[in-house]
Amino acid sequence: MRRRPKQRAKALNFSTAGGGFGSLGSVDGDEREIFNYLKTWGTTFINAAEIAKRAGNKKRFFEDPNWAKPVLMRMADRGILENDMMGRYRIKPVSRKDKHQRWVAPDIAKILQENGLDAGGDENVASDEYYENL
Repeated sequence: MRRRPKQRAKALNFSTAGGGFGSLGSVDGDEREIFNYLKTWGTTFINAAEIAKRAGNKKRFFEDPNWAKPVLMRMADRGILENDMMGRYRIKPVSRKDKHQRWVAPDIAKILQENGLDAGGDENVASDEYYENL
């Protein structure tokens, strides 16, 4: 049986330390699964083991129960997620610059805009595109 040369084995190493897949700016499939799962929980912190169990499928969790931890840490470094002291994660909420801003009904906002006043609006609601650009 022939052995592969060491040079080829080094070329196939996809670790994040050597500028591999982890250095790309786009969101991969694992990050998308975790993001969609955490989006259902809102502002509640969720344990990393629970995320690994629920975000992927059962087979993946039983093969490697810690598959989500590096992905969670990478997402936290990029500013998509935030974690607490107990190792739980949640989607980072959008910071509100003006905390005294109030919601205005759409018909009232239309009247205010017709009179040249700014009614505010949906500035603190973040879409998926906001988190993809982080």
